[in-house]
Amino acid sequence: MSSYMAKSSEISRKWYIIDATDKPLGRVASTAASILRGKHLPTFTPHVDCGDHVIILNTDKAILTGKKLDNKVRYYHTGWMGGLKEIKYKKLMVENSDKAMYMAIEGMLPHNTIGAHALKRLRVYKGSEHENAAQKPEVWTGEIK
Repeated sequence: MSSYMAKSSEISRKWYIIDATDKPLGRVASTAASILRGKHLPTFTPHVDCGDHVIILNTDKAILTGKKLDNKVRYYHTGWMGGLKEIKYKKLMVENSDKAMYMAIEGMLPHNTIGAHALKRLRVYKGSEHENAAQKPEVWTGEIK
């Protein structure tokens, strides 16, 4: 018996909403990355982009466990000499919690064209309101690993 291989023409995409209220940022990010890749589907094929759309709400209410809020730091470089910058997650979660969630999910996706296409299907919002009601998204009922 041969294995099933999904074809890009056969894929139908759904929309899912994940509420990040009082859930660890990393757990929500790993669940979202799995949905974006399509790993929750029985027809998952690694070389085909077969994932679904994901809307994440209430990122400002997501939590970081342990002492990560005080100790975790994000480093980035501006491209100029001496341009190494850092921002603590305590400040990042207050000012740009949606960016923190986006960066976490981006790091969990493959760094190739499949990951880039999957990242385009991600919408992240700080509050509980979103602009995608016309797509009739379903609430994600699976577990947040």
